[in-house]
Amino acid sequence: MTLDEVHERAPRSPAAPLRGVRRMAVVALVLAAVNLRPGVTSLGPVLEEVRDSLDMSGSVTGLVTSVPAVCFAVVGSTAPLLARRFGASGVIAVAGAVLAVGLALRSFALDPVLFVVLTALSLAGIAVANVLLPMVVKQRFPDRVGAMTGLYSMALNVGASSAAALTVPLAESFGGDWRYGLGAWSVLAALAVPPWLFLARRRTKPPAGHIGGTAGPPPAAGGRLSRDPTAWALTVYFGLQASSAYIIIGWLPQIFRDAGLSAGTAGLLFSVSSLLGVPLSLALPAAAGRLRHQSGLAAGIGMCGFAGFAGLWFDPALAPWLWAVLLGVANCSFPLALTMIGMRGRDSATVARLSGFAQSTGYALSIPGPLVVGILYDRADGWRLPLTFVLLLTLVQIAAAVPAGRDRQIG
Repeated sequence: MTLDEVHERAPRSPAAPLRGVRRMAVVALVLAAVNLRPGVTSLGPVLEEVRDSLDMSGSVTGLVTSVPAVCFAVVGSTAPLLARRFGASGVIAVAGAVLAVGLALRSFALDPVLFVVLTALSLAGIAVANVLLPMVVKQRFPDRVGAMTGLYSMALNVGASSAAALTVPLAESFGGDWRYGLGAWSVLAALAVPPWLFLARRRTKPPAGHIGGTAGPPPAAGGRLSRDPTAWALTVYFGLQASSAYIIIGWLPQIFRDAGLSAGTAGLLFSVSSLLGVPLSLALPAAAGRLRHQSGLAAGIGMCGFAGFAGLWFDPALAPWLWAVLLGVANCSFPLALTMIGMRGRDSATVARLSGFAQSTGYALSIPGPLVVGILYDRADGWRLPLTFVLLLTLVQIAAAVPAGRDRQIG
């Protein structure tokens, strides 16, 4: 059936076009989620080549690995306001275009400063989508928050693991040039834009107070959130899991390479840590959505991360596959955090504000982590000092999991 035929039948069967838009929303969510990580995870496997080519120090490399957190904190905080003004779908479409352009231009950078700037440009697009996707799920699928969060979290991990595993082969297919390996992911980002443009042309009018339609803006709630202990627990939990995730993304392949493993093997191990999140990210939010409390689940995932980092501290080459699997489980704290954000808010407007607050403030808290690891790596003999710092952060994350997972709604 063509789109015109659907519109012709709309008066007799009003549910038909709505089902079509709903299906397109699923496609758009999946495509957006697939592109939330390749711009970051594609860098780790070729980080050594990028550093050599651009003459980067360990400290500057640490800055590069902190750029995602900076962008998500600064740019992500503007996402709810942009969604109220222009509609969430249109904003996500523009964010996808910015991501595609940034990734394409980054592959032509000739010095570290330009590389950092273009990395920040591409990640600004990711930052906006990061904040708005939970709100879109709550708005379009209010009865399936856990399941839809699991679906796009699974897609996110597919994109992350694919970029980690395929960037080196892509570079090798073009004579070993890392620029082609990184630049290729701009094509995938461009493919995600059209579905969001489709949804942007079909903005619906939600109940008053919801974000993304034609209703008036909801009342400001930033002050209330900043005084809410549950919102702060979610923020700390989100920020520390993000810090851990970007340390893994930025440095795990290098840890394995410094232990004597090849670049291809290090990239494959990293992809395993991301690929493991595919089935877990689909099942975990759905399971969490059926629980009254998520505290034990969040703390258990944190313990897996602690065990994985402890293994790296002891000997990365002793059981690299085990360490990769444990850290892959630990990375599932991200979809769990998104699920808890969706469950703590009473409606899509509250979820959007809570998502913006928890993600922007949380990412701000996560900024020092990867940067400190880079500085310690530059000054220490080996990885034990940087990993000791990471282990301490993981313990705080586990402590924050308990209040973050309590059964309490905000708004």
